[in-house]
Amino acid sequence: MATACADAPDTLLYSVAQIRAIENAARAALPTGTLMQAAGRATADATLKLLGTISPQTRVLVIAGPGNNGGDALEAAALLSKQGIDVAIVLLADSAQYSAEAQQALTHAQAGKSRFIALSAASGAWSLAIDGLFGIGLTRAPEGEFSQAIAHLNALSCPVLSIDVPSGLDADTGDIIGSKIGSKASAVCASDTLTFIANKPGLHTGHGRDCAGRVVVHRLHIPPGLYGSAVAELSHPALFTSAMKQRKHASHKGSYGDLTVIGGATGMQGAVILAARMGAMAGAGRVFAAFLDSVPGFDPIHPELMCRSAADIKINQGALVIGPGLGMSRAATDVLARALSCDLPLVIDADALNLIAVEPILQMKLAHRSEKMRNKKTVTLLTPHPREAARLMGVDVEHIQSHRLAAATELARRFHAYVVLKGSGSVIASPEGNCVINSTGNAALATAGTGDVLAGLCGALLAQQWPAWEAALGATWIHGKAADRMWDQGIGPIGVTAAELLPFIRAELNH
Repeated sequence: MATACADAPDTLLYSVAQIRAIENAARAALPTGTLMQAAGRATADATLKLLGTISPQTRVLVIAGPGNNGGDALEAAALLSKQGIDVAIVLLADSAQYSAEAQQALTHAQAGKSRFIALSAASGAWSLAIDGLFGIGLTRAPEGEFSQAIAHLNALSCPVLSIDVPSGLDADTGDIIGSKIGSKASAVCASDTLTFIANKPGLHTGHGRDCAGRVVVHRLHIPPGLYGSAVAELSHPALFTSAMKQRKHASHKGSYGDLTVIGGATGMQGAVILAARMGAMAGAGRVFAAFLDSVPGFDPIHPELMCRSAADIKINQGALVIGPGLGMSRAATDVLARALSCDLPLVIDADALNLIAVEPILQMKLAHRSEKMRNKKTVTLLTPHPREAARLMGVDVEHIQSHRLAAATELARRFHAYVVLKGSGSVIASPEGNCVINSTGNAALATAGTGDVLAGLCGALLAQQWPAWEAALGATWIHGKAADRMWDQGIGPIGVTAAELLPFIRAELNH
């Protein structure tokens, strides 16, 4: 759990259950409608900020659903109409079923200049649309007119502001509610989300990054004392910069550790080269690239890398990365078993994870290594993508993607390892139960080899004596930030190759 903070900063992430408890405690001490009116005002203010200059041609579409999220939207509509904005409301609710707060909000909207229209009449050019269909209380996939409203919002060319959470998105997991392989479940893909009371994990992982857009948190003036410990946290540099040390002039290659990268079965030697090059460019003093099959004489781009046979490499110093391009052969199993028996800081990636998933003897060795780790004698860092995580846990990928925080936390607990569950909003978990969602990165990373680069970066930081938790957090954040820098410079996201990341990562480390 993330540590509670007196002012509940926006980087702290709270579950739906926690939000409900905070909301109920606040509501009990306030007059009816206070929170909804505050949410409506915050939504109206956010809308005005997004609109910028108001003109007679400014038109705002508000789609209000059947719960309190719809009430928030109605309060906002009433306030916006007072600003002279042409506001059209699509009310998809039986107002007789509204709460007292929402009934009051509907009265406010009806008393103003807003127009109530049918969804079928909501065509045309809008300056902005407000998604007030569903909030955090949704538990099943929207159907019928609600599904049609989501499709309508997603087809608009104007900005879309979602209230609290994009309708159809699970605020805890980042999954689209009701989604299964082959299903037609959907969620609003907003340009902006104004989320209330506290930030939420689902806005930042899984489908959350695509659906939520830019996220702003408004606490609705709820007293800080009502907030407890968060379930997770968004990554930020302060979580790992204590491990970054300025290099002394009187230092040498031995000051920055050795890194050995093992993998490279036939046809996959490039994975080892990528990880090893990253290790060197991320500051490891010496880097050994160990290949399972044919060993190149040297790397012509980075001849400082020392190429070795995986069967003969000594595993007795520095940090170790195993798995990139390793394959699933008997020889791969043997070298992995040897790596699991060492006491060095170890990054396990790619095929090494797949071998552990299918080989009981390797699972036993990892369990024994985990016991050492409990005694602080060694460090293990796992870097699975969702399919590798699914194999390790004996579930399908869909289960992993719909339970990303829980899956990463369970892997960390089960293997007593630090875990980076890769994907949109990578989840970093520790054996102690800490959970962080990475806040950097973009679609440029959706290409072969970027995982090998991340593994090499993790290994390089461990070789330089970074604590495992800070290494996992720092490597993931810097890896994503490098991709963001490339985006800023007009490089990608289409067509970026993993090797292009390396100089940008080096620049982030030296920033």
